[in-house]
Amino acid sequence: MRIPRIYTPQELHSNAEIALEAAASHHLIKVLRMAQGRPLVLFNGDGHQYDASIVRIEKKTAIIKTTSSLLQANDSPLTSELAIALSKGDRMDWVLQKATELGVSRIVPLFSERSEVKLSGERLQKKQTSWQQIIISACEQCQRNVLPQLASAQTLESYIEQCSSELKLVLHHRSDKTLSNYTSVKSVSLLIGPEGGLSDTEIAMAQEHGFSPLTLGKRVLRTETAPLAALSIMQYLWGDLESMG
Repeated sequence: MRIPRIYTPQELHSNAEIALEAAASHHLIKVLRMAQGRPLVLFNGDGHQYDASIVRIEKKTAIIKTTSSLLQANDSPLTSELAIALSKGDRMDWVLQKATELGVSRIVPLFSERSEVKLSGERLQKKQTSWQQIIISACEQCQRNVLPQLASAQTLESYIEQCSSELKLVLHHRSDKTLSNYTSVKSVSLLIGPEGGLSDTEIAMAQEHGFSPLTLGKRVLRTETAPLAALSIMQYLWGDLESMG
C-alpha cells in the first residue's frame, strides 16, 4: 500500500502531535479516505521527513502523531534557476510541476514584451498561491523534502539585472551554442520567453547583462517543452539525473 506524503508549513519534531491544516486534512479524510492508525509521511521543507500516523479525526481535522525523522533532501548538486515568461492556459502550471520533479531550485515567473497573460493585484496573488500549491503537490509526489523557491512575478528587465548565477543562459533558436559548449558549473540560470519567444531587444538586453545564448537543436520547441528539455540535459551533465545505460 502506497504511503502518502503530506506537506505542512508547521514546525515538526519527532514524537509530536499536530493538527493538520484544512486542505491537507480534507485530502487525507475525504479524498484518500484514511482512517485512524493509517501511516503517512510529513515534511515541511526543511529537508527532513517524518514517519507519522493518524491518531484521531476531530470533525474535519486529522490529528497526526510523528515518530522518527530522517534528513533526506534529495536535492540536486546543481543549483538551477528557471526564469520563464508567463504563458497562456495551463502551460505554466505544467512547467512548474515538471521542473520541480526535475530538481529545479528556483522558479521566477516573468512579464515580457510578448507575454499575452496580464496579471496584477488580487488575480496575480491568487495565481502565485496556485503556483505554490502546484510545487507542493509535485514535491509530495516526487519525494523532494525541500521546496523549490517560487519568486514573485516580475519584469524581465528587473530579473536580468539581479541574476547572479555562475552561468546565465538565454534560450533562443537563432543561436548555435548548445550546452556542450559550456563547462561544468555549480549554479545555472535559464531564461525562456513566452509563446512568441523573447524579442530581439530582450535577447540583446539579457546578453548585455552576462547571459550567454543557448539553443537545443534544429527544432523549435514550445515554451512548455524547451525548459524541461534544457533542465533534463543540465541535470544529466552537471546534476544528478542518471543514464539508464
